[in-house]
Amino acid sequence: MAMADLARHSDGNAVRLAAISERQQLSLAYLEQLFVKLRRAGLVESMRGPGGGYRLAHDAHEIMISAIMEAVEEPVKMTRCHLDDSIGCVGDNRCLTHDLWRALGDHIVLFLGGVSLGDVVDNATAKEMAQQAVARASENIENGRPRRAASGR
Repeated sequence: MAMADLARHSDGNAVRLAAISERQQLSLAYLEQLFVKLRRAGLVESMRGPGGGYRLAHDAHEIMISAIMEAVEEPVKMTRCHLDDSIGCVGDNRCLTHDLWRALGDHIVLFLGGVSLGDVVDNATAKEMAQQAVARASENIENGRPRRAASGR
């Protein structure tokens, strides 16, 4: 939400976190923590001084939602299962539905890797985002690379 707000309101200028906090009803302290991570990942740039704040480091259509989630260390996790398959979900064993939820999480990551911040800001419909995500994922699979554009890594 904060990145979409930044993309919508920046027009290349810096946006104060206090303004994002107010518009999105998010804690300023929480936003400060997130934006440190986003800056380190190369997704935003900080501007100091009067009129300072943050702006996108890349065009919104180059920043994938998966890159944002990765930068803020927000995993796509469907259950209590550990992301590390060597750790048990139920005691020392994997749960019966582990592979199902893991596969769903993998599809969500693939989808988010095909949806740009620009798609979200442009209010693309769910159908349009799904079509764009599938097209981008297919292109990346054909080229043998995951979509990690504008993540700085």
